[in-house]
Amino acid sequence: MSSFLVPARGSLTTAELEIKRSRFITWIGRADDGDEARELIALARAEYPDARHHCSAYLHEVPGANRVERSSDDGEPSGTAGRPMLDVLAGSGLTDVAAVVIRYFGGVKLGTGGLVRAYSDAVSGCLADVPRAKRVRREIRSIAVDAADAGRVEAELRARGFTIADTEWGTVVKHRVEVEPGGAARLDGVLQAITHGALTSREVGETWTETPV
Repeated sequence: MSSFLVPARGSLTTAELEIKRSRFITWIGRADDGDEARELIALARAEYPDARHHCSAYLHEVPGANRVERSSDDGEPSGTAGRPMLDVLAGSGLTDVAAVVIRYFGGVKLGTGGLVRAYSDAVSGCLADVPRAKRVRREIRSIAVDAADAGRVEAELRARGFTIADTEWGTVVKHRVEVEPGGAARLDGVLQAITHGALTSREVGETWTETPV
């Protein structure tokens, strides 16, 4: 995929739900990998060390591989906490996201179905307030231009909406241009037109950009 919805970087969204005297405190944050997810879980444990359960779920993308999905019931009956939390995260449209639900037991057992609903509701209620960003993959194309023509070529590209990521100056100037996946053909078409067929670009890598949504 070339774009994802993710929690805004640096955000931590919290919410609290009470069901039959049990408190369910939810944390949802950004997790670009398993280490970041485990760090959030560890922070929740440190913040609420006396809670009976610190149930968790997270999912994150891996370039060139399947998405990683993990969950933990942390002492609740198997399948009543972590998996329902993960299902809510997966259905939210977000990725690179981790959730922890801290439970203080209130003395009344909720039963299997009650626990599933409680943990699902705790995550879904918190998700409503999570600030989101769109993460978009961009290809980086390099253009080698004679120094005498570099300024004109850059101006022509910017005028047509292309993003110049950076420029390496020398006898031959190298402009690195960001394009959307599949956008190389348009870039090369513009280069051919403004240089009478003298220039084309080559792929040198990729980057990801994020914008609030």
